[in-house]
Amino acid sequence: MFNLKYDIMKEEVSSSLDILLNRLAEWGNTLVENLPNMLLALGVLLVSYFMARYISKGVSKLVQKRVPQKSITNLISNLTTVVVVLFGLFLALSILDLNDALMSLLTGAGVAGLVVGLALQGALSNTISGVVLSFRKNIRIGDWVETNGFAGEVVKINLNNFIIKEADNNKVIIPNKTILENPLKNFTLTNKMRVVLGCGVGYESDLDRVETLTKNTVKECIEQVESADDVEFYFEEFGASSINFIVRFYITSESAIEKLRAKNTVIKAIKKAFDKEGINIPFPIRTLEFSTGLDLNAKKVAEAFSTN
Repeated sequence: MFNLKYDIMKEEVSSSLDILLNRLAEWGNTLVENLPNMLLALGVLLVSYFMARYISKGVSKLVQKRVPQKSITNLISNLTTVVVVLFGLFLALSILDLNDALMSLLTGAGVAGLVVGLALQGALSNTISGVVLSFRKNIRIGDWVETNGFAGEVVKINLNNFIIKEADNNKVIIPNKTILENPLKNFTLTNKMRVVLGCGVGYESDLDRVETLTKNTVKECIEQVESADDVEFYFEEFGASSINFIVRFYITSESAIEKLRAKNTVIKAIKKAFDKEGINIPFPIRTLEFSTGLDLNAKKVAEAFSTN
């Protein structure tokens, strides 16, 4: 009985060994037959790897000429590398006749991309917006812009945010998506900037003299104003305590700080000129009238208090 079991086990082991040897022989034959394709596929992968490096460097140099942001350049360079390497991988799989594996890989990549896209929708939106902003010619590093309630110099455009430096040297970080979805005023796109200044004079003033003096004062203190006729002057209203006017003129500048400096200069010059000519710039005055019917004679009031 024992010998019979031993013989049966021996036959099973021998049969399994024969199957294993046959399978190894088949694999060996398949390897020999597909060896040229495998070598060709390996060569394609190596070529695609080195091509990706050179193409990535070339794309990086081209992008740097148009986009000053290093982060954007690195992103496009890395994307180029990935695309070239993936193309080489798919070509190598096709050479090896692994179409099923190729389809599975593409399906998995599509599903993974969809999941990642849904999970990182906000971040991807900011990233894409950053790429779009980097290629816009009307927004550059160093421009003075106003957007989303902030005004300042553009110091950096990253993949996720837009950084501006305000006049008080504070930096404001704004998401790129917000920049694209809201209006943006770029003061640097033109080298001319209009300055508007308001003021008021007393009702006793000679208005023609006020207009002439104001225009001449602006012309004398602002070099960019060539003639007094280039200064716009308009009386606006009869105010509570003054007749109000605005004066407008243009300066040659690409920075909003120059607008503030021009205002500062003109305000001091107008104040000095009005003081010299005796023209009053009144502050708000409120007059109170009492009509009670009482006799408020100062003498009688004093006598009443002294008696008490």
